[in-house]
Amino acid sequence: MDKFERLTGVAAPMPLINIDTDMIIPKVHLKTIKRSGLGKNLFDEMRYHDHGGEKEDFVLNQPAYRQAEILVAGDNFGCGSSREHAPWAIKDFGIRCVISTSFADIFFNNCFKNGILPIVVAEEHHDIIMEDAHKGENARISVHLDVQEIITSDGVVIEFEVDAHRKHCLLHGLDDIGQTMEKAHAIDAFEGKASQERPWV
Repeated sequence: MDKFERLTGVAAPMPLINIDTDMIIPKVHLKTIKRSGLGKNLFDEMRYHDHGGEKEDFVLNQPAYRQAEILVAGDNFGCGSSREHAPWAIKDFGIRCVISTSFADIFFNNCFKNGILPIVVAEEHHDIIMEDAHKGENARISVHLDVQEIITSDGVVIEFEVDAHRKHCLLHGLDDIGQTMEKAHAIDAFEGKASQERPWV
């Protein structure tokens, strides 16, 4: 998993509330178990016409936000079914951080497991960040996980909370397997001792 330490990039404003996982990645695109290639289908039904052409008014189709690395979303982002393809599609598009006032629990947890930082902020801080994101590609927002700060293009510093264990995993690029491998020495020692004590097992 890619490490997440500090990120400075364009933030795309998406103030809609209750964006569910089917809106993030429609079920028709869930046939793959690969984590790559889903970015082109991110927000598919909002992003494209039925004939396949782009909807010009959708935020990620606008020139200023095509390279967005941060998404500023409305309340209750990621609700609905628990498909892990949703964070896969977000990351494959290039977005590494999602900022909202609240997230659905399963989506929130899946983000951390896939190298995406979901940040919960108070409504007044969310308004400041959303306004900044509407300024376009010249308004670049910084997210510093190590010191738990968001810095707007105007220099406003907003602190955020994050679970210490999840922070450690993101900073060091550790998914569930990576966390297990951190304990490889202790596991090998245990297995070696067990083999000596119980050779019949």
